Amino acid sequence: MTRNGKDAGPPPFLGLLPGSERRSLAEILRAETFGGLALLAAALIALVWANSPLSDTYEHVKEFHFGPSALGLHLSVAHWTADGLLAIFFLVAGIELKRELVRGELSTPATAALPIVAALCGMAVPAGLYVFVAAAGGGSLDGWAVPMATDIAFALAVLAVINTHLPASLRAFLLTLAVVDDLGAIVIIALFFTDHLNAALLLCALAGLAVFFLLQHFRVRGWWWYLPLGLTIWALTYNSGVHATVAGVAMGLLLRATPFEGEKSSVGDRTAHLLRPVSAAIAVPLFALFAAGVPVSGEALARVFTTPEPLGVVAGLVAGKVIGVFGGAWLAARFTHARLNPELSWADVLGLAGLAGIGFTIALLFGELAFPDGANAQSVTAAVLVASLISASVAGAVLRRRNAVYRHLSDQEDASGNGNGNGDAGPGAAADRDGC
Repeated sequence: MTRNGKDAGPPPFLGLLPGSERRSLAEILRAETFGGLALLAAALIALVWANSPLSDTYEHVKEFHFGPSALGLHLSVAHWTADGLLAIFFLVAGIELKRELVRGELSTPATAALPIVAALCGMAVPAGLYVFVAAAGGGSLDGWAVPMATDIAFALAVLAVINTHLPASLRAFLLTLAVVDDLGAIVIIALFFTDHLNAALLLCALAGLAVFFLLQHFRVRGWWWYLPLGLTIWALTYNSGVHATVAGVAMGLLLRATPFEGEKSSVGDRTAHLLRPVSAAIAVPLFALFAAGVPVSGEALARVFTTPEPLGVVAGLVAGKVIGVFGGAWLAARFTHARLNPELSWADVLGLAGLAGIGFTIALLFGELAFPDGANAQSVTAAVLVASLISASVAGAVLRRRNAVYRHLSDQEDASGNGNGNGDAGPGAAADRDGC
């Protein structure tokens, strides 16, 4: 094959792909299933690496420091992934939260009430259960926030793998739940995990956010404005003592969620579309790679179920999330004007509540913040992994059963030509009437 009369030779390894292939690859990276699988793969690699003869190499790489000391950014690889790359994940989360608040489920009180109450109860009950278990065993209460978090990427990936006939409203419920959960995580990080505060640097970061807002307001375009400014805001936030991921959320919330006249999509949507592959394929997996690597042995696993702190994490994620999310949704429907979507049944909400117990990314971050050193650090990390696995397995079993029910109903409707007379009740109600 020639180009301009010359032998073009083989295509460069990992060279620039054609436009259509790049777009296809980007869409794969944006897929929820891919994000969850990449996260799972990174965690498995971390566990294998940390428990192999190369475990010393894992620790050396994790603790390797680089970055400009003069800017206070001479950080370890683990810190760069937790404070730097994870800010990209929170930036995307902030954009999604803004979109939900402006034109999504959270923009209408009637539709937002039930998942919001479910999310709030799904944070409060696990925290309370952790405190109860840890206090009863004479353990530290510092990890109360660890079981509060839901990993949306992992939860949506499990749902995407199972879902063939489940109602679309189930995914919308989970997304709304996760958005409120992420907002709660942001508030907790800002209020409770700020050890020292440099007011001057924080004011400079706020001034940077004000400039960021004004650029948005005056419709200034060009990455060369926003990228240096964003990095400056992130660095100032980190050095101010506030966790640097808060900077990502703040910038996400400032990005416009509605398009200007003549725009096909808002700048927030375009930014999220651009950054989601980076978050799913690089930021979150690398964080998991250097956060999930804990020694696994019979003794280590025994500590998860015999030591109060990790046991409180397992109880909070596995039991507390189910009780909080399901109980909160039921109480909201029972005592307020909020109503469950007619497409759903309470059995669907039970399966979704189980998915909320997959804590992974944010739970690991909370574990690192609450227990930066010592034996509790590794045992709490192991507890998050064990609890997430249990929650995913149990929720997966429930949702597979629900998926089979909806598939059966769909087959019945197809066979009868949709003439069963139950169309107004919704598939969730039909499933309940069938006793499934």
